[in-house]
Amino acid sequence: MRSSKRRSLPAGLEGVRRRFGHWRRTHEVRSRIPDSLWAAAVRAAGTCGIHRTSKALRLDYYSLKDRVEQHSTATSNPAETTAVTTFLELAPATGDGSAAVAAGRCECTLELEDAGGAKMRISLKGVQPPDLAALCRSFWK
Repeated sequence: MRSSKRRSLPAGLEGVRRRFGHWRRTHEVRSRIPDSLWAAAVRAAGTCGIHRTSKALRLDYYSLKDRVEQHSTATSNPAETTAVTTFLELAPATGDGSAAVAAGRCECTLELEDAGGAKMRISLKGVQPPDLAALCRSFWK
C-alpha cells in the first residue's frame, strides 16, 4: 500500500516550487523557463541537492545539473583554486646559507591545467622568466 503522505520540503525549496507553479499556470505550455526561475532553481539545488530539487520543481535532472555546473564554473576564480605542486626543484645551498645559482642556468617547468581539462606545459631556461602571473591568467580565461 502506498502512502499518500508527501515529505515536507525545506522552506526555500517550497517557495521556489510555488513560484514555478504560478509561472506554469500563467504561461503557455512548452514556454521557455525564465532565467530568474532557473537561477532560483540553481540556488535551491546548491542547498537541497540536484535530485531533490529537480523532483520538487518538475525539472529535467540533467538540465538542472548542467546549469549548476555552469554556475559553479562561472563563479569560481582561478586565483582561488587550490594549486597542487607535484615537483619543486630547489637550488643547492652553499656553506654560507645562501642559494648558489649560476647565471644562465636557471630552469623550471610549469604545468597548468584548467577545469575543462586543457593543459599547458612551459619550460623556462634563463635568468629572467617572463611575467608568469599574466601568462597563467590568460591561459585560465
